Amino acid sequence: MHSNQYSIAEVKQIINADGNIVKESTISTLLTDSRRISGAAEGLFFALSARRNGHEFIAEAYAAGVRNFVVKQGPEFNLPEANFLLVDDPLAALQALAAYHRSQFKLQVIGITGSNGKTIVKEWLYQLLAADKNIVRNPKSYNSQIGVPLSVWQINGKNDLAIFEAGISTINEMGKLQAIIKPQIGILTHIGTAHDEGFTDRRQKIQEKLELFKDSKQLIYNYDQLIDYKKDIKGKETFTWSRKFKQADLYVFSETVISKKYYLRAYFQKKEIECLIPFSDLASVENAITCWATMLALGYSAAEADKRIERLSPVSMRLELKNGINNCSVIDDSYNSDLQSLEIALNFLGQQNQHQKRTLILSDILQSGLSQDVLYCQVATLIGNKSIDKFVGVGDALINNQACFNIPEQYFFKDTPALLQQIKMLNFKEETILIKGSRSFEFERISGALTQKAHETILEINLNTLLSNLNFYRSKLKPGVKVMAMVKAFSYGSGTFEVANMLQYNKVDYLAVAYIDEGVSLRQAGITLPIMVLNPEASAFDKLTENKLEPVIYSFGLLDDFVSYTQDRGIVNYPVHLKIDTGMHRLGFENFEVETLCDMLEQNRYIRVQSVFSHLVASEAAQHDEFTKKQIKRFEKASKEIEKTLGYKVIKHICNTSGIIRFPTAHYDMVRLGIGLYGVDSSVPASENALKPIASLKTSVAQVKKVAAGDTISYGRSGSLLKDGKIATVRIGYADGYLRAFGNGVGKMLVKGTLVPTVGNITMDMCMLDVSGLDVSEGDEVVIFGEHQRIEELAKQIGTIPYEILTNVSQRVKRVYFYE
Repeated sequence: MHSNQYSIAEVKQIINADGNIVKESTISTLLTDSRRISGAAEGLFFALSARRNGHEFIAEAYAAGVRNFVVKQGPEFNLPEANFLLVDDPLAALQALAAYHRSQFKLQVIGITGSNGKTIVKEWLYQLLAADKNIVRNPKSYNSQIGVPLSVWQINGKNDLAIFEAGISTINEMGKLQAIIKPQIGILTHIGTAHDEGFTDRRQKIQEKLELFKDSKQLIYNYDQLIDYKKDIKGKETFTWSRKFKQADLYVFSETVISKKYYLRAYFQKKEIECLIPFSDLASVENAITCWATMLALGYSAAEADKRIERLSPVSMRLELKNGINNCSVIDDSYNSDLQSLEIALNFLGQQNQHQKRTLILSDILQSGLSQDVLYCQVATLIGNKSIDKFVGVGDALINNQACFNIPEQYFFKDTPALLQQIKMLNFKEETILIKGSRSFEFERISGALTQKAHETILEINLNTLLSNLNFYRSKLKPGVKVMAMVKAFSYGSGTFEVANMLQYNKVDYLAVAYIDEGVSLRQAGITLPIMVLNPEASAFDKLTENKLEPVIYSFGLLDDFVSYTQDRGIVNYPVHLKIDTGMHRLGFENFEVETLCDMLEQNRYIRVQSVFSHLVASEAAQHDEFTKKQIKRFEKASKEIEKTLGYKVIKHICNTSGIIRFPTAHYDMVRLGIGLYGVDSSVPASENALKPIASLKTSVAQVKKVAAGDTISYGRSGSLLKDGKIATVRIGYADGYLRAFGNGVGKMLVKGTLVPTVGNITMDMCMLDVSGLDVSEGDEVVIFGEHQRIEELAKQIGTIPYEILTNVSQRVKRVYFYE
């Protein structure tokens, strides 16, 4: 990361280091990761000891061109050209160097901390103030003991405002960051439960955070949050906002949602003012009010603050990796562009190995504080170190400085429309593309063009049939037996919230997903039903609890992890589901473990067992009925022991789709309805017409060809016709989920009401059909499966199960939903 320059001798003095300087060097770049080396010639590598010992990577950094190192001890091997500065603590040395650098500038500095909202507030303030100020800020969420000094190092002489966020997780951390940032203006965002485990109580946590502002002249905060901690705020000017107390500087007294925007009315300086926030979720509203208060505190008029806040854009907190056209991968970072975030994005691009070719689409970088020639030389150097194969520059500044760049394949365009006009010429194919642009360039249009799903293969889903199938199974249940609908794996390939909304509207009792992210997506889509997560991951417990998802506990390790998690956060009676392994031998507590499980559950106040369940191995197969009955007996025994220990009744369930039909005495309190919802159940004879498939996979004919007998067709010359005939190339291949196993006549599709076989190997995007004797034209409809060729038939063709056929339909296949 580039900034002002210091000699290595100056650095040695600043950080009070020992060691000999064998070669004079200029330092402009601070490095902490040997995998991400840029500007090596002027780089200073700090051998930090975090998860891994940085001293172990000195040789790697040296091989990348670094010649200056801050270390606790020198290497055991000889690096003759290297300068080694010896210190007691390399991290403290990094912080001392950044603090010294900060002291060389007399710019205004805003410091931000809190539990939540720090990065959003920082980025929104950048949007709001960039028209008037030359701003330096943390890249992304670089707010740690390492991230803050790297951020502060970016200050240069042209900056007149710095906005730095600081994050902590325990006591005695903020003082170190305060010494580096030294803000004159402080902002305290939302105080929540994050990192509560690092503090004895809420007061200690707030006091530690307030350390950032100990020398600040002004503090901006939510009066409602700190009303009980006012004595901890001493000796400084404050600007407060509140939704409850009129004595606040900004008293918000009216809040109204208007067309997905949030309209606020407030009193400020005894006058009524207003603000329209272009978001309606509660977190965004709170963050926007903080920004509103900050602008007023800085002296902006109420009218100007309102005008700018109304134009706020969403902040992309993460890089988005998407599937693109022509088998590309697209990394979308199309909302901001500066040197720091460009380097972060390029590092992420470098981690992608799915394509050999790497491409960067970059806009002009605005408001960098550097002259154009210096800026774009730095950009070119950075890109040159990152193995970019193709470069597309957009904007007048990049055109004017294109001589700086020397990429094997490079193109320059005046603006985004000019690029879009020529996008086909760039022939994006089999490459990973990073889209990195300043917001004003509207690079989201480029992202849309490169990720659009212009595909004539569609999966039609009939929601009326879904409801009919649900009601069929409900008719098999006794009154009071609940229904849990399985919507894992994209609802068996049929969609997420579209299917869940229908199930919620028709009052199923529970939903079940495989992973936490699936449940989060449903919550974001407005699903309020209880959701059970079959395979919860300890790393995502925060997301699980934030979204009120209910984990399945299937092992002692997972039980320990979740109880510890809830205990650390003061959560009690959190709903969980216990899985018993009665014979599947996949996940679950085995019968001999139930006694120990009961001991752990006894008087455990942190969790509350909602249900106990197990999974039938072969409920659809009559030849395994005796084993199924043994499973049911084992489950009854285990569930009774658990209920006795708990002292309260729990929901018991073991029947899956086939079990509902074949084992009615085992319905217990709830049944789990899976693929039967989607019209597939081998225990229900098709002749009864009780179930109907909800999905039809359709495509179209791309081209029709006459082929002579013996001419080979497709890759590997694998197919041919026995006599002169005609083939149709259709728009579906293995990338769409039509597996290669269907090739060479194994698979069949419906064309003009006739089943016709495949010819040759299935290719990625296309396959060929023998349509000899049929009147077929380009654009004709082709049905892969549906009402007249059921999924079960396709499964038989390649020796698999219907689940695999349905869930293999790829996400590039457009879903279309019907409801009559």
